[in-house]
Amino acid sequence: MTLKSFRQELANPRTSIQLCILGIAGGMSAASLIILFRLCVEWLQGLYLNELNQFSSLDPLFRFALPIAGAGFIILFAFMTGFKHYRLGIPFVIHRLKQRYGHIPFRTTINQFFGGMAALATGFVVGREGPSVHLGAAGSSFIGHGLKLPYNSIRILAGCGIAAGISASFNTPFAAVIFVMEVVLREYRIHIFIPVMLAAACGSLMTRAVFGQIHELSFLSFQDISQWHYPYLILFGIILGFIATLFNNQLMNVMRLFRPVKMVWRILIAAVITAIFGYFLPESLSASLDVTHSFVTGQSVGLLLAILIAKFVLALVAIGLGVPGGLIGPVYVIGMLSGAVLAIPVGFLISDSLDYSNSFALLGIAGLMTAVLHAPLAALSSVMELAYNPEVILPAMLVIVPAYVTSTQLLGNRSIFMRQLDYQKLSYTISPIRETLQKTGVLAVMDTEYKLFIDAPDKYILDFLDTSPTHPVVLRSSFEIDVQYSLVQYELSLHHDSSALAYFDMQAVSSQATLAEVYEILQANRNGAVYVYETTPSSIIGVITWNTLSSYLHKEKF
Repeated sequence: MTLKSFRQELANPRTSIQLCILGIAGGMSAASLIILFRLCVEWLQGLYLNELNQFSSLDPLFRFALPIAGAGFIILFAFMTGFKHYRLGIPFVIHRLKQRYGHIPFRTTINQFFGGMAALATGFVVGREGPSVHLGAAGSSFIGHGLKLPYNSIRILAGCGIAAGISASFNTPFAAVIFVMEVVLREYRIHIFIPVMLAAACGSLMTRAVFGQIHELSFLSFQDISQWHYPYLILFGIILGFIATLFNNQLMNVMRLFRPVKMVWRILIAAVITAIFGYFLPESLSASLDVTHSFVTGQSVGLLLAILIAKFVLALVAIGLGVPGGLIGPVYVIGMLSGAVLAIPVGFLISDSLDYSNSFALLGIAGLMTAVLHAPLAALSSVMELAYNPEVILPAMLVIVPAYVTSTQLLGNRSIFMRQLDYQKLSYTISPIRETLQKTGVLAVMDTEYKLFIDAPDKYILDFLDTSPTHPVVLRSSFEIDVQYSLVQYELSLHHDSSALAYFDMQAVSSQATLAEVYEILQANRNGAVYVYETTPSSIIGVITWNTLSSYLHKEKF
């Protein structure tokens, strides 16, 4: 198979062997990058920690200095790449997928890799899924741009990279697929679903080969919950809806409050606040799930509440002030701690000797993630797969539904990613027509059986149209420094002084473009055509007329 035929097939919005190959390649590329990122974080922490994320073993002064040193590294890499390229994380990736077909700037990728590594290694309360999504999308989309694949396939390739990145980060292939479809791409299409599944599987296989077959929350033993507890689970979900709304609102307030402050000072303020909390309460550092679990059980209510409040505040500070890292990791931790705290009244309501702190910690993750991200299916699949226990499904549903309804309808909360995008003025919605046309590349629709005339007089063109009136006719006109292509058709106007032929100047579109770009050019006049080029705009390889485009759109719609 030639590269040309490979591109030709990828321009079509359908499941194919070529698209599956692309998903595997993107998944392996993204997973390699995420594994390298995780190994770098562990190596950096291994320089001063006996166990990963166990900051309580450090000297208090060293623990105080660590976040400030991490902030210095973050600022250094940001200066090296330029602050105008400092938009990072899942909201930025959603914007690039919708508006730029998943193309991630290289400099933001450098920022995310090294800045995220410094933030995670030095105790900031951020998650590694933010860098995983960003690096996964970048690592796979670079392949598409290097091979000059159609933009519609690069968008799918970026989705594959995100799925592989999350899967490689948490060893959760199923949850990674659901997250990509529900949160990032926000659509379900079979021809997208299949390569994303393959990429997620590749990410999971590679991370198991390096880190072993471990699951992030497998240490949480889910205790089967009695039906007598189900009414309390509904109340539990409602409370989580309030906590999620409080978290989203306060995060946006922090971002607005510090907007006039320069990025350097924002990062330093976040570092100082984190350092102060870490000095007095080392358990408040990092968003590590296994470390959080170590004090979910057997701790006093006062200590659990103190750690919960500290994690809540430090997550708002780190994410709101621009520390590179993810939001979902802190949401997991806050959900675990909220669940452990809210499990305590169960012992008073129903007298039994069972400890439900682990079970409610899992359910807390499900409810809080649902209400913060507005992703109920992703939340359900996450806790099921992270805990490696299907028994959590029914109780999780009883928590997820009231948490979501309370957050959205009662409190008017929106997905935190959408709120961040609106605040940053990054568009993430497109018209239905454009969304449909973005799925098909110009290579799939262009007419290659056109008739090309070079500086020909009208007589020769008329003679050809008399024999083939519906055949596309293109006239190439040569100038001193450029060439111009025109579509030539019969003049159908009723003006008595009009000529026999009508000429429509044609604009050039790249062979990587989709039909959405063609629509943007032709929709104003609703006639004419564009020509497709492969390497240079002076060379033509195909033609797309307005009639061809409207016929394709009508077929897709009806």
